[in-house]
Amino acid sequence: MTAASPISLSRRGFLAGAGALGALATTTLLAGCSTGTAISKDPDELVLWYWNRSLDPKFLQQAAKGIDGHQPKRLRPDLIGGASYDTKFRTALAGNAFIPDVLMVNSNCWLYFPDEQLFTDFDDHGGGAKRSEYYDWKLSLGRTPSGRQCFWPVDTGPTAFFYRQDVLAKAGLPTDPDEVSAAMRTWDDFRRFGSTLREKTDVATVITANQLFNQYVYASPTRYFDRDDQPVFERDDSSIRKAWDNAVACARSGVTGNLQSGTDQNAGWVSGRVAGQIEGAWWTQVIHDTAPDSAGQWRIARQPERPGNSGGSFLAVPKTSKDPAAAVAFAQWITSPEVQSHTYNDIQLFPSTPGSFSNGLMRQPGDFFGDQDPLAFFSDTAGDVPVTYISNSERFVGAFATEITNVEAAGKDPDRAWQDAVDQTNRVLEKRGVGA
Repeated sequence: MTAASPISLSRRGFLAGAGALGALATTTLLAGCSTGTAISKDPDELVLWYWNRSLDPKFLQQAAKGIDGHQPKRLRPDLIGGASYDTKFRTALAGNAFIPDVLMVNSNCWLYFPDEQLFTDFDDHGGGAKRSEYYDWKLSLGRTPSGRQCFWPVDTGPTAFFYRQDVLAKAGLPTDPDEVSAAMRTWDDFRRFGSTLREKTDVATVITANQLFNQYVYASPTRYFDRDDQPVFERDDSSIRKAWDNAVACARSGVTGNLQSGTDQNAGWVSGRVAGQIEGAWWTQVIHDTAPDSAGQWRIARQPERPGNSGGSFLAVPKTSKDPAAAVAFAQWITSPEVQSHTYNDIQLFPSTPGSFSNGLMRQPGDFFGDQDPLAFFSDTAGDVPVTYISNSERFVGAFATEITNVEAAGKDPDRAWQDAVDQTNRVLEKRGVGA
């Protein structure tokens, strides 16, 4: 990972291509749930797969000495690096061999929903009694359509509008976080705010129309498909259509910056040619790393209407685990409110447990955002993220991102681009047997 791209700095970005893996035949994954060749032949050693900065190393070291309540079971943490993580796990599932006993899964856990029978239901091991400790919307993202809690909450990414206070001041716009939040309560307000910024300073509000489109969707209670996996994106009142119209209007008003490359995006934030970004809580660390010289100039306001969720990860226990009960116990312990408080302090993972913010353990993350405390801000807004459903079929909707970029970057007619996105998506869904 380098400072060249803010996307590469996200601990979630390296799985961006995982949607293509959906082509791996479900029938192959259903070859069987009996234990194949084990990674570790030690009956008391449970193997964990994780990627860098997805879990706190000091707590992994504790679990390596023994899993509380399940001695002599202990953890062997195996760090799996790079973009091969998801492919490596799917290959193990398909071959029914060398499957870890417990593993991290990214925010794309919905890719595994069709194969839910290959995973342990946390509710079979006391998960139901612990649900009240976690955000409902985060639990829902890890729950399969049949209602099984196969993916257990780790970190989250409640979203907000990050902005450069000094840039807004040059346009004579509000700069205080509460005032900025009040000035953009609706998406129409946001567009007017951004249009004024462009008119007064020739500065964009956010980097691209596609990023704005996605954040609108992330904050919507309904996405591309309903809970019966039926497509709803084509409806005139769908959140997808509203997100599209908003992104197009913002692009035409100069609110978006048409900065398609990571290098241009970084340069935009550093130079002040782009005033901000709507992104998840983890972006506090990204902007700190990519624009360190702008410390003290950044603030955070609520995004229009409601926050969404961008990123965040889960723990899962395959059915082949040597000891599913011990694996679940480890997952619930390392995501407990107290442990998540320490994890935030150590590696800045934003907790999935509201109780982490009230136990007095979490530390204020410095003065990069001036006198504003990002921790307090996101703890106040995280509870407003809506419960939503992400269908496994979302891996087939990439045409919308392509076409909204064509509108902004190539000047394609928005109506033609919308219809092309709908038609292409419907063709793919028809081939896959998905449809009304």
